[in-house]
Parts: sequence; C-alpha cells; structure tokens
Amino acid sequence: MKPVSGGWSLRRRVITLLTIVGVLLIGLATAEAAMAARNRTQIDAILNQTGPLRVQSQELLNAVLDQETAVRGYAVSGDPADLGPYQAGLDQEKATIAAMRGLLDDYPQIGQELRVVEETAEQWRESVAEPVIATTEQDGTRAGQALVTEQARQRFDEVRSAVGDLQEEILAAREKSAANVRNSSNLLVLLLIIAALVVVVAGAVLLLSLDRMVIRPLTGLATQVREVAEGDYQHRIATVGPPEFIRLGDDVDAMRQKIASDLAEVREARERIEWVNSQLQKQAEELTRSNRDLEQFAYVASHDLQEPLRKVASFCQLLQRRYAGQLDERADQYIAFAVDGAQRMQRLINDLLAFSRIGRLTTGFVDVDLNKVMGDVAGQTEAARQYADAELTWTELPVIRGEEPLLTNLLANLVSNSIKFRRPDAPAKVHISARLLGAEWEISCQDNGIGIEPEFADKIFVIFQRLHSKDAYPGTGIGLAIVKKIVEYHGGRVWVDTDVPEGTAIRFTLPARPQDVEAAAAADPAEQPQPATAEGTTPADEASSALPEHSAGADQPDRADGPPESGRTGDMRETVG
Repeated sequence: MKPVSGGWSLRRRVITLLTIVGVLLIGLATAEAAMAARNRTQIDAILNQTGPLRVQSQELLNAVLDQETAVRGYAVSGDPADLGPYQAGLDQEKATIAAMRGLLDDYPQIGQELRVVEETAEQWRESVAEPVIATTEQDGTRAGQALVTEQARQRFDEVRSAVGDLQEEILAAREKSAANVRNSSNLLVLLLIIAALVVVVAGAVLLLSLDRMVIRPLTGLATQVREVAEGDYQHRIATVGPPEFIRLGDDVDAMRQKIASDLAEVREARERIEWVNSQLQKQAEELTRSNRDLEQFAYVASHDLQEPLRKVASFCQLLQRRYAGQLDERADQYIAFAVDGAQRMQRLINDLLAFSRIGRLTTGFVDVDLNKVMGDVAGQTEAARQYADAELTWTELPVIRGEEPLLTNLLANLVSNSIKFRRPDAPAKVHISARLLGAEWEISCQDNGIGIEPEFADKIFVIFQRLHSKDAYPGTGIGLAIVKKIVEYHGGRVWVDTDVPEGTAIRFTLPARPQDVEAAAAADPAEQPQPATAEGTTPADEASSALPEHSAGADQPDRADGPPESGRTGDMRETVG
C-alpha cells in the first residue's frame, strides 16, 4: 500500500469536496429555480393570455357575423326586431375588444391586428350596414336589398379576413409560448439530470476517496494491531494515509511499546512472584507440619503430664491434710503454695487439652437445638450461679448445624465468663438472644458486669491473654480463645460489641440452615435485615423482644440432661475462664 500523497488532513479533504459539491448544487438549484419561475410565467401566458385571446377572437368573429346576418335579415323583412342581433353583436364586439386589450400588454402585434379588425369592422358598418338600415327604414325592403351587392359582401369579407389574421396572430403567439414552455421544461429536466450527475459523481469520488484515505489505512492498521494482539509485541506499527491516521498509528505504536515494556516487567514480576510463592508454599507446608507436630505434642504432653501432675497434687494435698498445724507457719504456707500451683497447672493442662481437641476429633455436624444446649449450660453453671446469685435467661434460640458438645462448651464459657466478671454491687444478669441476619444467626451473650474497655476488645480472644491478675479473677486465660476457635470451626466470627450502655456484649455468628433462611424470606422479605458486622452492631433487643424468654433461676427446673459422653469433642464438664 503506497502512502497517500499530499499533506492535507482527512477533514480538510472531505470539507473541500463537500464545499465544491455544495457550490455546484447551489448553482444548479438557483438555475433550476429561475427556470422554474420562467416556465411558470410561460405557462401562465398560455393559460391566462393566449388561451383566452383565442376564445375572445372567436367571440369577436361571432359578434361581427351576428351584425352582418341581422343587417341582411332586416333588409329582407324590414322588421325592426331583426335589428336586435345587430345591436347585441355591436355591444359584444365592443366588450370583447375591451377585454382583449387588457391581455395585450406583452403582445403588441396582436394589438395591432386587433386595431385593424376594429377599423375594418367600423368601415363596414359605415359603408354597408348603416346605409342598408337607413334605406330600408325610408324606402322599404326593395331599396334596402338593392344595396346588398357583391361589393358589400366583399367589404364584409375584409372584416372576416381581418379577424382571421387576428386569430392567426394569436395562434402564433400561443405556439411561441408553448414552444418556450417546452424549451424551459427541457432545460429544467437537463438541470435536474446535471444535479443528479453531480451527486452521483460526488458520491463516487467520496466513496473512492474514503476507500483510499480511510478504509485501506484502517484495514492496514487493524491488520498490524491484530498481529500485535496475537503476541507479536515487537512488531512496529507503520501507518499511511492522512495525517490523522499517521498520528493514530504512532499513538498505537507507542501504546504497543508501553504494553511490551509492561509485559516484560510483568513477566519478571511473575517469575519473582512464582519463586516467592514456591518459597511460601514450602514455608506453609513446613508450618502446617510444625503446627501438626505442635498440636500432637500438646495433646501428648497434656496426656503425659496428667499422671505426674496428679501424683504431685495428690501428695501435696496429703502433706497438707496430714501435717497441717504440725509444722511451723512457713511450712504450711509452702505446702499451700505447692497445692495451689499443682491445681492451677492441672487446670491449665486440661484447658490446653480441650483447646487442642477442637477440630481434631469430630463427631460430624448435626442439627443442634440451642434451647436444649442452654438447658445443659444452665445445669453446668448452676453452682456458680447459686454462689454469685446470678440470673441466666434466654429467648427462643434457633436450630444450628454443628457439634453439640462444642456448642455447649461455647455457651458455657460465655455464661461462666459473664458470671465471673460480675459487679460486686449488683446481682449478675446474663441474657442469651438470637436474630437472623441474612444467611447467619447472630447470637448475643449480654451481661451487666464490669465491661471491657474498647482498646482491649480484640485482645481477650488471644490464648493466655488476661486483663486482670489471677488473684482478682481466677482462670487460665484460655476460655475466650476456646470460644473463638469453636465459632470459627463452625464457620462464624466472634467480637465484642463496645456500644452497649453497660456490661459486656459478646456476639458471634453461626450459619443458618437454608430452610430457616427461606422461611424467613417468605414470611417477610421486605423487612429482612442485612448481615451485621463486628463494627457498629446494635443489640438484638428489638429482634428478640417478641420471643418467649426462658430462665435458669431458682424457680426454673434444671434442663440439663447430664454430662456429655466421655471422649467426645469438647468434653468439658467444668468451664474455664
């Protein structure tokens, strides 16, 4: 494809071509308008001048014939009534001549012939008609008929001949006007044909120009772009054609170079990322193996430490019971320290053992009624509630897919935590509620205890993290870590709501069963709340106020069904804090 010669831009070329075509079409339109006006004038002349003149010339001839016939009849009969057509013909002649003169502004030759007719008719009347009428009136019909001679007929033939010349002149003028109409019509058609040819030629020129200046350069550019798109990023894009296309090709080539440079960088980065990923994968595998070994170690260590620790604790307690008061006060204190340390170590080992079991030993997910679970929790925490004079209540809770021992351990830890961190000046109150948010149940454990500062809201779920000394609040600092692990094992999340007016509100989510979500959507699809997040979640008091409330106070029968079976996941009769 050869470069297009010239430095004109595509817009300039198109505008120049359209300007030339426009000027030609405007000129042709002006000529056509002038020719159409001339044609209309000529047609008007035929319809409104020469046509009526032909009719009026015939009427003039009839008027003259009526006069001649009336004169001859009067000469024969002598009856004055026979002169009526003569007078009517004379009046008709004058009226017709007056009407014809109004149409003769553009036809002076016809006006001259009309004057000849008028003079000839007047001469005929003076030399023939008036004498015949006068003679007949005075001398009778015989004398009148004597004046109607061959010479009188010749004089009338002159009048008829003059009218004939007038009609021929009118016919000639009409034929001339008709010829002018035909000529102007032919010229108008010719101008229209020329305009059509101009449009056709301009369209052909425009089409060829577009093919040469637009389509071919664009096709070539598209071909080169496809080659680049197919992976040949080193192919240089060279464009020919108008300056706009050359600039477009340069821009596309600059984009190609930028893409090629970016792709080179991306390839290098991908190679680095692949190397880093391989290293991370190795580290992840090593970390997984290490975690598995650590879990196994924690499980084995917990089991292996149980027996010697139990023996130490047992003999320390024997020393305390047998020799209490027999030694000095310092010895009793040392023995008490040893017993307390052994017991706390035993609780810590039990908690670590429970923590390591979560997710390792599974019984499979089943439908778990949390109302029944709360009955078990009430039984497990009865002694602590009676000691602290605490009140445990809950609204109607849903059925969840999960492991019942773990869910029991989860709620028992939350309730025990709320009872343990109660205010000394008010009876402890713990309330469990639930509400459906989208495809999740949000379950809340709210109390009126000492509360948690917002800056410590995330730290309380870290294993062995304590906000108070063990003397103020006993415990191993692993209870909420167990809560977090159980919730995440069931596919939910847990957080502390710091916007409650008093006490502590710990909320966690658990996936809802599909039938519960469908039932809620069918019941009231317009008012289903959106899933809540840990930030800015409000209490579920309004959502749970209409549900029946259950209590685990002194008047409520214990709903616990006994301890879980030994060896099951999360088997913890005593709660940890």
